[in-house]
Amino acid sequence: MDKLLFTPGPLTTSQTVKQAMLHDFGSRDAYFIKIVREIRSKLLKLGNVSQEMGYETVIMQGSGTFGIESVLSSAVPKNGKLLVAINGSYGERIAKIASIHQLPHIILACEENELPDLEQASLLLEDGGFTHMAIVHCETTSGILNPIQAFGDLAKRHGVTYIVDSMSAFGGIPLDIASTQIGFLISSSNKCIEGVPGFSFVIAKKEELLRCKGQADTLVLDLYSQWMGLETDGQFRFTPPTHALLAFAQALQELELEGGIAGRHSRYSNSFNTLREGMLAMGFKEYLLPELQSPIISSYHYPANGSFDFAAFYKKLNEKGHIIYPGKLSKANCFRIGNIGHLYKPQIDSLLKAIQEVKEEMGF
Repeated sequence: MDKLLFTPGPLTTSQTVKQAMLHDFGSRDAYFIKIVREIRSKLLKLGNVSQEMGYETVIMQGSGTFGIESVLSSAVPKNGKLLVAINGSYGERIAKIASIHQLPHIILACEENELPDLEQASLLLEDGGFTHMAIVHCETTSGILNPIQAFGDLAKRHGVTYIVDSMSAFGGIPLDIASTQIGFLISSSNKCIEGVPGFSFVIAKKEELLRCKGQADTLVLDLYSQWMGLETDGQFRFTPPTHALLAFAQALQELELEGGIAGRHSRYSNSFNTLREGMLAMGFKEYLLPELQSPIISSYHYPANGSFDFAAFYKKLNEKGHIIYPGKLSKANCFRIGNIGHLYKPQIDSLLKAIQEVKEEMGF
């Protein structure tokens, strides 16, 4: 029996999503091309946009980071300038990608348990020269939910293209891409839509995609060429992750049956509340203030008791069939617990029971 994954992805998937992968399709098969076309259309619908509104979906082989690097290296010109808001390691990754591709950029950084300063961002943008701005929607370093609407309004006011890494939020938190002023949104198959790893996807304004033509400095991550390939004959330029796409098509159906993003957000929120109540009752302390916390993933401080050892804690939970996540914070000793994936109240209760047992075994 599979262990339960309380992580931000890969995550626990339904049996029917797993079963969807038990079929082999060629990448040029008419049925497979139809599935890809439907996936692209459904993703637009999840973001409350459509092709008629001037938006497109581009699927990119590889993990979410492949999608982010594809957007940055294709959309930001060498004579452009990118502002990166950072309050965690995934914002730092955006800046690192910009550095590797020698894209001019400025960092707006704050502590990992704080929101990026909107006024400071406005002052930087007023200095001029910026063409793009990027932010992480749900920064899974801590679980903090960033104010992407406010930053989107700022991007519109200053005339810059807005890039949002919504890896751990899209599909689990309601979002209107158009009203949020997003030019490029990036997410992946193995997050809130509850598919399996294998590809990322980009929802973009068509006018922004057209500006990408000829700007990419890689072959495989050329976002414009990838889009044109899909638009021309429905095929990928290079071998697609056929099984992952079949699983994702099934996952999208199951998201619809759950009541769409609103329904899934409700489940995640209920799971988060159950987890939070149980963890606080056992004496664990949250890293984030409640008003900054997303329902996606939570960070908890290591207990002050000297007998606590995370490696042993993790191993014992693993042996009981529950996988949590180590911390990724730079200044605080924390571990993380994710609420996304095919998890319901019985699974959250099971985790809390296992944590209580390990707590007693370790004596902290």
